Amino acid sequence: MTSLFSNRGYVLYLVSRVALMVATQVLMIAVGWHLYEITGKPLALGFSGLALFLPGFVLALPGGHVADVLDRRKVLVVCNLGVAVAAIMLSRIAESGVKELWPIYAILVFLGATRAFSGPAGSALMPNLVPKQDLERAVAFGSSAWQLALIAGPSLGGVLYAAVKNPAIVYAVCGGLAGVASLAVWLVPPVAQPPTKRGASWTTLVAGIHYVWSNKPILAAISLDLFAVLLGGAVALLPIFAKDILHVGTWGFGLLRSAPAVGAALTALAMTWLPMKRRAGTTMLVAVFLFGLATMGFAYSRSFGLSLVLLFLLGATDMFSVVVRQTLIQVRTPDEMRGRVSAVNLVFIGASNELGEFESGVTAAWLGPELAVLFGGIGTCLVVLVWAFVFPQLRRIDRLDEA
Repeated sequence: MTSLFSNRGYVLYLVSRVALMVATQVLMIAVGWHLYEITGKPLALGFSGLALFLPGFVLALPGGHVADVLDRRKVLVVCNLGVAVAAIMLSRIAESGVKELWPIYAILVFLGATRAFSGPAGSALMPNLVPKQDLERAVAFGSSAWQLALIAGPSLGGVLYAAVKNPAIVYAVCGGLAGVASLAVWLVPPVAQPPTKRGASWTTLVAGIHYVWSNKPILAAISLDLFAVLLGGAVALLPIFAKDILHVGTWGFGLLRSAPAVGAALTALAMTWLPMKRRAGTTMLVAVFLFGLATMGFAYSRSFGLSLVLLFLLGATDMFSVVVRQTLIQVRTPDEMRGRVSAVNLVFIGASNELGEFESGVTAAWLGPELAVLFGGIGTCLVVLVWAFVFPQLRRIDRLDEA
């Protein structure tokens, strides 16, 4: 662990990623509450997830190719500045008092496009900054720092929104944090990247897809996370639970959004010091099944305290999946392809998160939020059982550091 903390490039990288994640989480708190205050409709929350997902899905392959042929640091600087610009634009919209939704959705589309390039570049850059023997701990510690940002972001967003009651100010804070993220990654020392053919062709663009498809353990881990989070999308409906079911307002909404991150951060921190030694695949399957059970419990909780505990368990169990998936990708992927493989991974993550928000919003509009979350949890458990038999390679994953 000492070698990680003494690594200037890795520390600056973490500062950049944490600042950007806090900015993004505060922004999404503001957007979610802002949209629900304007419309009062669950479907409006669902469309915000769709606006983030679609551009990322369309631009994922070009984003991965760019991460493999250009300086990943510079790509991140430009993308982080794009987030800052988007936050300032949202601040101006809120300050003007506009009640139309399309400008907000248009900026979310821009943010989704930005993430299509920043995600692969950020994921591919980190292994260039640390020795291979420190990679699993770097992934776990990075995930822990990431989750701490997920804790701070929603809490800061909820408290700030409740204090100022003005989304324009909240959006402006997001812009400042994104600027800090840009500066930090700019200060990361240049790192060598393996030479990659710069000409883009269909073959080079889809190379990441072919690699993931041919590597069944990676395919199994990524797709399991996709369907589990896609179906178990309780987090997307938290504004409804906070306002109409648990009656805890914006401060409670911030705490509810933070609870999964608290569970994930503590789990990731424990895995930093005590990494998984054996049976990583089986551990992942069990953890995702427990994720489904916790989702089902949250659906009908009417206690704020119990809801926080169940969301804490959601985050804790999900972190096992994150560490297994990310470590497999980093260890088993050649560096010259890491951007494109990371892009495929991020498409799956985006589908599970943003498309999951859309699915949750539509299902909640049809069935109500409680049934939407309940059926999602049941679906997650069923997916785990199917994957355990369809992908025996996942069950057989033992040590994560085996290439």
